[in-house]
Amino acid sequence: MKTKISFFFLLFSLFSFGQVPHCGFDFTSYLVVKAHEEGKSDNIPHLKITLVNEKGEEVINENNKYSWKYGNQSLVFTRNQLISKPNEPEKWFFPYAGDTYLLSVTNTFPAEEFYIKIQDIKGKYKEQLVQLQAFNMYILCSSENERQARSFGPRSNNPIEVILEKK
Repeated sequence: MKTKISFFFLLFSLFSFGQVPHCGFDFTSYLVVKAHEEGKSDNIPHLKITLVNEKGEEVINENNKYSWKYGNQSLVFTRNQLISKPNEPEKWFFPYAGDTYLLSVTNTFPAEEFYIKIQDIKGKYKEQLVQLQAFNMYILCSSENERQARSFGPRSNNPIEVILEKK
């Protein structure tokens, strides 16, 4: 009986201690876009930024192939949310991204196959198409982030800088 209890305790201990802690953003990366005018640093509001193919057609996230969110929908960037209260220092929902546009994608997202289409809803700026690169992805969890930094060097985890021209 003691042997059975000891064996059960050993199995339970191995199972419990064998679990690796996970980051809340495992298997998730972000594409971050900073769109501004030449010579200015402020992000331009009221932009529609969409993930497209080489023909400029919107990409549909069929069966969550490219993102864990937005299943069977077009992949459209959203603005990072300002979460600070009035009279407080500026705080953003994703502090690393500041005032930018964001899109959540999987870590296996094939960035080089896609472009982003930037359109100004108010019609003040020209439409622009920008090809993505693998180093454009912010991989959020530390082990993946470290692996990416070794692969891509200092270019990793920087926003996609886009300079828009007026019409």
